[in-house]
Amino acid sequence: MKISTAAAAALLLAGGIALAGCAPTGSGGSMPGMDHSASDAPASESSASDANDADAMFATMMIVHHEQAVEMSDLVLGEEGVDPRVIDLAERIKAAQSPEIEQLRGWLDDWGVSAESGGQMDHGDGMMTADDLAALEDATGAEASRLFLEQMIVHHEGAIDMAESQLADGQNPDAVALAQSIVDAQGAEIAEMKELLSTL
Repeated sequence: MKISTAAAAALLLAGGIALAGCAPTGSGGSMPGMDHSASDAPASESSASDANDADAMFATMMIVHHEQAVEMSDLVLGEEGVDPRVIDLAERIKAAQSPEIEQLRGWLDDWGVSAESGGQMDHGDGMMTADDLAALEDATGAEASRLFLEQMIVHHEGAIDMAESQLADGQNPDAVALAQSIVDAQGAEIAEMKELLSTL
């Protein structure tokens, strides 16, 4: 059967459109919680297509992780007799991570992903347990300083692990840049906290 050039071109175009409609949003496939029936406006497609599953997981989990770091900082800032250097560190952690929480939430909104889609985190992610937080809340003075530093080192190590996974698997340029920033900043803070611990 002979097909005219115009008909062949039309068939190729239709096939390409059909395939494009079935393609995943990124190298990691579709993201949990994404609304694929959202508007077909180019801006919406652009904001969703540059984020994959790894980006969505990184953002949802890092929000929870940062929130606990802020909580830990608030606990030690409310204690009496804490080393001034620890107070300064806790204030800096809050100042850095609180805006990042809002930034991450904004990205999830742009990507059409629910902030609750990341699931639960456990102690293996560097997260403190309820007992850990209670111990920090009950501590005072030098003990509170020491406990905060020990807990936050573990917490930061968990964040760096998460950020390194994002660097390996994520594709959104902004999320990858934030992951690198977390590796650099929190790595430096871990070194600072270990030095502080040695002088308490």
